[in-house]
Amino acid sequence: MACYRAPREWEDWSEWLAAGLHGRSRWRLPVLMMGLLFAGGRRVVASWIRTAGLSADYQDYYFFLQSVGQRWQELGRRVLLLVLGRVLKDQQRVLLAIDDSPTKRFGPKVEGAGLHHDPTPGPPGHPFCYGHIWVTLAVIVRHPWWGTIGLPIFSWLYVRRQDVPKIPKRHRWVFQTKLQQAANLVLMAAEILYCAGKQVWVVVDGAYAKRPFVRPAMELGVTLVGRLRKDSALRDLPPREKRTRRGPKRKYGPNRISLRKRAAHRGGWKEVGCTVYGVEVTKCAKTFLATHRTFGGVIRVVIVQEATGPQFFYCTDRRPACTRSSRRSQTAQRSNKSSTTSRRFGEAANSRCGTCGPTSACGT
Repeated sequence: MACYRAPREWEDWSEWLAAGLHGRSRWRLPVLMMGLLFAGGRRVVASWIRTAGLSADYQDYYFFLQSVGQRWQELGRRVLLLVLGRVLKDQQRVLLAIDDSPTKRFGPKVEGAGLHHDPTPGPPGHPFCYGHIWVTLAVIVRHPWWGTIGLPIFSWLYVRRQDVPKIPKRHRWVFQTKLQQAANLVLMAAEILYCAGKQVWVVVDGAYAKRPFVRPAMELGVTLVGRLRKDSALRDLPPREKRTRRGPKRKYGPNRISLRKRAAHRGGWKEVGCTVYGVEVTKCAKTFLATHRTFGGVIRVVIVQEATGPQFFYCTDRRPACTRSSRRSQTAQRSNKSSTTSRRFGEAANSRCGTCGPTSACGT
């Protein structure tokens, strides 16, 4: 039988991750990770066990994954510390991405599964799919050869409120919306990154531009970048008060801002060079400051002209250093790489659900 010894660096990483598990079973994680690395075909636990030559003790490893699922937060923090020390040590600003990705499942006995909106319906065109949906936080990095890459750190299973009663009570499942789960993931990552002296930027899509996610993230000092709806309730800046008056200062201006009219206006456009999907391109864009009640104050709005029409973005960093090109590049990176990586990672984490129940998974 062929025997393979992993590089010393890989062994150190595996032992570091396994240190977050119970002492009697932590030795199983490096062995299982070797099977995960070389497994082919479907990304399920059975493939990992078969590739690592552990078929004789497959039941023990299925039970072992229960402890992995129960300590997903600790393992996720260790993954983030590993990435921080190996990849992000020379970067002052860390870019995170939040996305939710469905994984299709089949059968009535799948715990935590339900009907979810399918963002990629394909030729059949079905708007919904049956399976799991994972709220994933990934670190976005740039590789000199492969371009933008998303490194998943945390992945949290989302269960609809109406599906929670179907979960056995022994799991003690507490319902949370996607926005609440995303805010908690950002909190866990920001605690570690702030201790390392890093600036935290988070890129999200338009579905997360809501108060349950925006307000907790902004209270942490996190800079948010994402899409805006074309009918967003924007207002201009509050007027400067010449005299002091009683009561709090005004946060929002009196006049409504129409993004459609701003995009149709010919003035204010500038050509900006940026990186979109790994290609250097030139975009026509304009930017201005506005106020929005969801964000509780002033935000920077960016309008970018595309072939399909104007696209609208926001950034909670109002400083001039926050350029249009950086926001456009970051949003493109999230949509190009993080969604694909989150979907692949969700499929791998989804294979644990049969043994761990509807638990969360970490990026191990």
